[in-house]
Amino acid sequence: MEVVKVLHMNKGDGETSYAKNSTVQSKIISTAKPAIEEAILGILCEKVPESIGIADLGCSSGPNSLLVISEIMDIIHARCRNLDRPSPEFRVSLNDLPGNDFNSIFETLPAFFKKQKQEKGIGFGRCYVSAVAGSFYDRLFPDKSLHFVHSSSSLHWLSQVPPVLESNAIPAALNKGKIYISKSSPQCVLDAYSVQFQNNFSMFLRSRAAEMVAGGRMVLSFMGRSSIDPTTEESCYHWELLAQALMSMVTEGLIEEEKLDSFNAPYYGPCPEELKMEIQKEGSFIIDRLDHFEIDWDGGVEELTSTMSLPLARGQRVAKTIRAVVESMFELHFGRGIMDLLFTRYAQIVDGYLSKNSANYINLVISIIKKH
Repeated sequence: MEVVKVLHMNKGDGETSYAKNSTVQSKIISTAKPAIEEAILGILCEKVPESIGIADLGCSSGPNSLLVISEIMDIIHARCRNLDRPSPEFRVSLNDLPGNDFNSIFETLPAFFKKQKQEKGIGFGRCYVSAVAGSFYDRLFPDKSLHFVHSSSSLHWLSQVPPVLESNAIPAALNKGKIYISKSSPQCVLDAYSVQFQNNFSMFLRSRAAEMVAGGRMVLSFMGRSSIDPTTEESCYHWELLAQALMSMVTEGLIEEEKLDSFNAPYYGPCPEELKMEIQKEGSFIIDRLDHFEIDWDGGVEELTSTMSLPLARGQRVAKTIRAVVESMFELHFGRGIMDLLFTRYAQIVDGYLSKNSANYINLVISIIKKH
């Protein structure tokens, strides 16, 4: 699977779009807000730059895309007003993979600029917003051009499926009947995912180290786990239930078993110890804070059905959230024709599970500082 070409959130504003199904991601952004404010004020405590470079990596599309940028501008503007000086010039870069729905973001920019000027009035700095398409596991920006980097709900996506899981040299599927790490996965599968994450995160840190000014800050939030055990339910059970939905369709002859066995998600939810190890190993950053938060699988918000004023079942809400994120990959591998049935079945399985269990994602939030 060529992740760079395939992975994107569902486009547009339809019922299965990311724009309509990103409540969980909005909650994750809100958990990181204190860390973002602390980091921005840390940048401004020595000297307010005349021009400030800001990048949002994995910006996606929909209502969350400009939310963080707006909050960052609010913090900077308030600080400058307290110092009785004008706001700096803002150079904002929105990054995601080439398949992202950048056009929908551009369409919202006039209203965004108008709102900023109305709220902040005289003294609000010029703002230049650009899109940068490409993988954040490589260089994206000029040397020493960024003061603040933000990324939310993105770094758990790997640049590729661990190579050993897609190798034609191995005759039998290593992770048979599964699409991610599970309790039944052999140790070699766990190791392959861990190594792929280490390689990717190290490359991410090296790339940003070159692009950031000394004293610049990054706040990163992504799915992870609190335990060092990658097979815990908090880390992978939403994938386990999706594999169950696929396996039920294999049993009915709707999907070939080989299709299921050959799919592995390009995803990894790390633990705090793994993050610390890679940051220390790369050596360009100091950890300022590292927190983890629990987020309900469905975002904790009831959504009404479009046909009647009844709340959607929790399983439906979870399935819609997951579909908006992974459908591009699943459609390519399993075919468009089964998507509705797959996610209907997944919703039923999730609903059954949630009727007997509580389920939360673990969201990691880390704030790091570029060394002088």
